[in-house]
Amino acid sequence: NMVTEKPEKQEKKTAKPETKPKQEKERVKHLIEEKMEKIRQQELVKAAEGKEEVKAQASEEKIAKVPAAGTEEGRRQESPSGKQSPKPAKAKPLPTSAFVTGKRKRAIARAFLKPGKGSVKVNSIPIDLVMPDMYRLKMMEPLMLMGEHWKKFDIRVTVRGGGPAGQADAVRQVIARSLSEVMGPEARKTFLSYDRNLIVYDPRRTETHKPPHSSWGARRYKQKSKR
Repeated sequence: NMVTEKPEKQEKKTAKPETKPKQEKERVKHLIEEKMEKIRQQELVKAAEGKEEVKAQASEEKIAKVPAAGTEEGRRQESPSGKQSPKPAKAKPLPTSAFVTGKRKRAIARAFLKPGKGSVKVNSIPIDLVMPDMYRLKMMEPLMLMGEHWKKFDIRVTVRGGGPAGQADAVRQVIARSLSEVMGPEARKTFLSYDRNLIVYDPRRTETHKPPHSSWGARRYKQKSKR
């Protein structure tokens, strides 16, 4: 009996739970998916409202009077070189590479994006090996939002100044900005709807500590009344 019980205990010891970083990554990914689903539903509601407005405007335009063919206004509309019928502007092709800068507090990040196989490096270190996990997941948020589309490009990021939290935010912003440059306005709209700080610079700074009690914090002590 004693011999048969020992291997069972050994088997129980060998079983290991899932690693904490993997669970944390899945949790963040799930939260991002939930937020993006809410944003999509809001966009669908806005699109439905916009279609109704367009239909109302079209019906009003039909009711409005159309200029006669013999008049000067009618000739201007019919003529291809008229002032009232300008040529539609051609859409500019999207760039294949981009050099972008991002900032947060005292940290400054610069990213160079070019066509590649989907490698992302921060200060010559692959983004999957950046530690601690909290900052790595923050840096990877723009990549998670874009799904698999970012894997057509290589991104090289250099970040200097500030502390680890400021550097993580600067890298996060510069990755989102570089992807929006290459993927167009739809990607920019996605980033803005998820978190505005992915695209827009955050000018907030810490409040300075006030003498004579600088160690107490940024705010002055309250006035005391002895009567």
